[in-house]
Amino acid sequence: MSTAETPQQPQQQQKLRWGIAWIYSSSNNTIITITDLTGAETVARVSGGMVVRADKDKPSPWAAMQAAYKAAQLALARGINAVHIKVRGPGGYGMKVPGPGASAAIRALARSGLVIGRIEDVTPIPHDTIRPPSGRKGRRV
Repeated sequence: MSTAETPQQPQQQQKLRWGIAWIYSSSNNTIITITDLTGAETVARVSGGMVVRADKDKPSPWAAMQAAYKAAQLALARGINAVHIKVRGPGGYGMKVPGPGASAAIRALARSGLVIGRIEDVTPIPHDTIRPPSGRKGRRV
């Protein structure tokens, strides 16, 4: 019997253990939190400010990418190997779109070995409008 005729055994697929990756990206920082499916237990929480030294680098895509790599390594060490991603911007009277680090963080999570499920935008958008914070009252000279 030659090697071409030997029956191939099916490869063992590893069981996927799902989690949720919450990415909050504003113009000031990017925060990545990985939880279990219920959202009750936090597995990893890393921000852009934890991986850079200068405050001006916190919102950069590079800081978001490094934070996502670090969060993914912590999640893989805890046994979570697949995530659904929920991206959030500031919302309200702030920006309705996520900041510059959101897409870089999603790319980094995909490259780090995690299986990506759904990607969803959960930015809070008001149905009517909200009152913006006003400045000081009175005459400003």
